[in-house]
Amino acid sequence: MVNDNVHYELFARRKPSSPWALEFATEERLEAVKRAETMLAENRAAAVKVTKEILDPDTGIYASIAILTRGDIQPLKPKTHILEEEAGLLCVTPSDLYTIHARERIARLLDGWLKRERSTAFELLHRADLIERLDASGMEIQHCLQRLSVPEAQARKCSVHEVMRRYQKLVDEAISRVTSAHRRHLFPIVASSNFASAVEIALVSAEPAFVLGGSAAAVMAGGLSWVDKIGLLLDMAESAPTEGPGRLLAFRVLEQPLSEILGSRGGLAALVGEASPDMGSGLALMTRLVAPETVAIMIQKDPSLNHEFPPIDVALNRLAHWLGDPAFDSVRTSLARRILAELNSTRRLHPTDPGGEIRTMRALARVLVMAGSKVVGPEEVQAAFIERSKSLLNSNFVQIYLEQAGGGPLGEAQALMRLGENVVGGVNKRAAAKWLKTTIGALRFERVLFTGSESPAWKLAHLAELEHALRRVGLAEEDRVEVAVRIGEVAGMIEADAKLIAAIARAPASAAHRLMLLLKLVSGETAPLGPVTARARTEAMRLARDPAMRAELAATPELLTRVQEMMTTGVAA
Repeated sequence: MVNDNVHYELFARRKPSSPWALEFATEERLEAVKRAETMLAENRAAAVKVTKEILDPDTGIYASIAILTRGDIQPLKPKTHILEEEAGLLCVTPSDLYTIHARERIARLLDGWLKRERSTAFELLHRADLIERLDASGMEIQHCLQRLSVPEAQARKCSVHEVMRRYQKLVDEAISRVTSAHRRHLFPIVASSNFASAVEIALVSAEPAFVLGGSAAAVMAGGLSWVDKIGLLLDMAESAPTEGPGRLLAFRVLEQPLSEILGSRGGLAALVGEASPDMGSGLALMTRLVAPETVAIMIQKDPSLNHEFPPIDVALNRLAHWLGDPAFDSVRTSLARRILAELNSTRRLHPTDPGGEIRTMRALARVLVMAGSKVVGPEEVQAAFIERSKSLLNSNFVQIYLEQAGGGPLGEAQALMRLGENVVGGVNKRAAAKWLKTTIGALRFERVLFTGSESPAWKLAHLAELEHALRRVGLAEEDRVEVAVRIGEVAGMIEADAKLIAAIARAPASAAHRLMLLLKLVSGETAPLGPVTARARTEAMRLARDPAMRAELAATPELLTRVQEMMTTGVAA
């Protein structure tokens, strides 16, 4: 159960001597720790720190407890004189709050409040009514300033009060700027259908982006849900100028709130939630938005992918069309990175369907790899699926997956083959090999197959299929050989107990038919390579030297050709 008074924050130092900077906040302890370790592993930070923040309801102040510190941390040398620009402050002037990094930070710090208001950081920075509600909500602003100031004060060896005072001054200036603009009617009041007129006014103003942003935020205020707001943004995009500086300005402004909505978990959940019962279905819909052309091509080649990528409704289809516009490339990239972020998380794609999880992951991988650099770099895609593959090989997932697979030891081995075939990364392939070796090398696998009621021919044929699947898994050669040898050994015991090859040799059938049966064993078609194929090869060579069999083959040239082909294949095997 989540405690509303407790959350976890991830801080990072880009360099050992840099100040701590807030990177991420969440209610999930494990997610914060995992992100911290990932940042270190990917060399995106010299040091990381995860703190547990506990809110005192009486005082409204957070108590901070460090639960994880990793990396190269050098003590900062205190400075007797530090300018604001030298102090590493996130923002120095009100205009700095409108940069992409500042908006991302604001969205994280005010995540809960913005969700309740169904608003974005972009809207908050342009709407006086939202600012008034935030100011009247109690301690929200003070909590944000405290969460920013405490780590910075610790890093700079100064008082928290001093840093908070500086940030409070910045916030007051930013609020005054927005409220003053509203009083002076600086933001043109327009509807989504005549957004172009606001663009024309903004172009001749001193701050075009700020002025047009105020108009866009006012239009968005009419949307009561995330879907409504996206619809209004697309209406404005349709009515924007078709060329020139006005179009560039319009889309530079519109992509900001659209990126924030599509980049947030809440916005995406509202957008695709009705059609997506779980995260896997949601990611499939998001992928259709990011790469609709690629998905269409893949479905045309493989119609079975229709199950993994269901059709999208009119609203989503309209959004997909606009995301294909070069003006919204940054939005599409933001959405693609949201997909990769979810793949990198520990959340299950299909919590109750392990088999569906594997199918969805495979389908997403095929589409995103084929889409290539149009949406996101191939290295990032590969890294995300390596991380997701790792989660498919933990004991909890594999245990549930094998229970649902059924079919006894043989069915479990077949399921593990499919799992191994769909994971990527050398480490994950080795982990898949361990599961295979544990299952196939167990006495239970040998005993159930050896004593089962099925016919020896059935058992050998299924072991042959298992060996054929092993070749597609992509294991390291030593692992593949070890598993293949074990499969061959079990097949050899089954054949030796049933004396199947001897029975074929004495069967009341033509010599050519008996030779064909033996050569199917030799080629690995009806039995795995190993002791069975070796004994079948010996018997086939003996039978091939029989004069009666030679005469029978000579009488039927077509049969002779088939036998020669299989003999060549069997000898090569």
